[in-house]
Amino acid sequence: MKLKFYISLFICLLSISLVAQEATLKAKVSKNKLGVNQRLRIEFSIDKQGGDNFSPPKFTNFKVVGGPSQSVSQSWINGKVTFSQSYTYIIQPKRKGAFSIASASIKIGGKFIKSEPVKVIVLDAIEIPKNPNDPNYVAQQNIHLVAEISKANPYVGEGIYVEYRLYVSENVSVYDTSISEAPKYNGFWNQDIKVNGFLVKMGKYNGENYRYIVLQKALLIPTKTGKLSIDPMRMDIVIGVPSGRADFFGNAITKNIRREFASTKKIIRPKSLPLEGKPANFAGAVGDFDFSVALSKDILKANETSQVQIKISGKGNLKLFELPTVETPAELEMYQPERKERVRVNASGISGAVTDTYTVVPLYKGKYKIPSISFSYFNPKEKKYKTIATEDFFVDVQEGKELITLDTSSVRKQEVVSTGKNFRYIATKTKFITAKKIDFFKSNLFYVLFLLPLIAIPIGVFIGKKNEERNNDILGNKTRKAEKLAKKYLSKAQKQLGKKEAFYEALERALHNYLKAKLGVETAEISKERITEILKGKNVEAATIHQFIEVLKNSDFARYTPFTATEMKEEFERAKAVIVQLDKQL
Repeated sequence: MKLKFYISLFICLLSISLVAQEATLKAKVSKNKLGVNQRLRIEFSIDKQGGDNFSPPKFTNFKVVGGPSQSVSQSWINGKVTFSQSYTYIIQPKRKGAFSIASASIKIGGKFIKSEPVKVIVLDAIEIPKNPNDPNYVAQQNIHLVAEISKANPYVGEGIYVEYRLYVSENVSVYDTSISEAPKYNGFWNQDIKVNGFLVKMGKYNGENYRYIVLQKALLIPTKTGKLSIDPMRMDIVIGVPSGRADFFGNAITKNIRREFASTKKIIRPKSLPLEGKPANFAGAVGDFDFSVALSKDILKANETSQVQIKISGKGNLKLFELPTVETPAELEMYQPERKERVRVNASGISGAVTDTYTVVPLYKGKYKIPSISFSYFNPKEKKYKTIATEDFFVDVQEGKELITLDTSSVRKQEVVSTGKNFRYIATKTKFITAKKIDFFKSNLFYVLFLLPLIAIPIGVFIGKKNEERNNDILGNKTRKAEKLAKKYLSKAQKQLGKKEAFYEALERALHNYLKAKLGVETAEISKERITEILKGKNVEAATIHQFIEVLKNSDFARYTPFTATEMKEEFERAKAVIVQLDKQL
């Protein structure tokens, strides 16, 4: 019995809700503004079944050139049923003016319901191409890149925002977009505002219904007065436009075209801040702020730290002005402040808080005053300056060294006694003697500087020719470079001449280091036969390879046999020569 009761109750509630949903008849136009030579589509739709006896309005001041065409659609989404029945007309205005299309009516459930009247503005005739289905013309009429400015005449320092929107009518489709030229904000402090996804919204552009997305947002704060311009944003867009033809089944055939669109140039004229009532300590803060100063400790010992915190919070140009500074007596040592910023940037502006924390260390026992601190800002909404001032702070240092002060009560004034030339009377007369002056013209320095260019030019020409000859001597340059490189690697061995074992160790190490630098391999860990193969692979002459290996062998052999200083010097010269030959060929 209970189950039947609940089922009956559910059916009753469902019936009541269905009856409560009253049908509505809506009128929708393709555009609210058009030229006298353009056409307009108007659609009347009802959202409930059972509509009958549709009666269109009398299209006064308009001529019906198409329709009515009737369509019915029904869909089920998440268990919810939607229904629509529409009647569409194509009409053309007869003359210019502001007209109202009267209400249409339809009978449903035994009673008639009416649509709301629609206002349409008819303007002068516009230029229409010979082919209205031309893709470029269709794209131009149905896509618009628009820059929206929140305020055109802000104060200097007052934040505004610019929003770039792409409006697309329902007649075309957009397949791809790319920004070819980003806008420039000369004369503004600016910061981009994050756009969370490209959410499609419905809106109106020039009185017509469009879909649009927000492409980019930026917060702008003018830093100077005058005429400031925001250059256009440019985009390349791939658009699917109707071609005016239909396929076998009567579906419209679209054509994809790529076209560049640009927003219009925007002009901003910032106003200067008023001079009347401008405080002396005003530092450029514009917005609505709170100001506070706090002292962490007011009773402490000498060399114990305390913090003075200055905090400005609110909404405005928080990043574009400096905070007030703290002034303390000399007996309180103060360090550079630590800056902390918790700032958010969004479409409504900059908001948050900025804090400076000073560390103060007292040096002597006593009671000291930190004077009052004030902060001034300009409120653009109220169009006036405001100043916030704090109370004086006192720091009581109860333990520490006493501050030594001089007792000036016992100081007596004494007469100045002139001794020697320490003090003299002020001179009341003087004699001027003309200083001896030597003319520069026809002086020795004059002739030296005059002849110097005549001497320097031939010397410069001679040096230039010598440098040119030296640069053209390719073989000589290679030889000089190779000798310089050999001296670099053999410098340690040269220092050990006369010390047999140390010399030959340095000589062998220099040869291996040279090959390592040139070939990029660790030659000290491989055999002489392997070194021979590597050098042959680099197209080094066999005679040069033989000389190099001989120097290596002699270095090993010489450690265990008696060698004179003369022989060491000869071995050094052979090593130098073989490095020079190798460097020319590698």
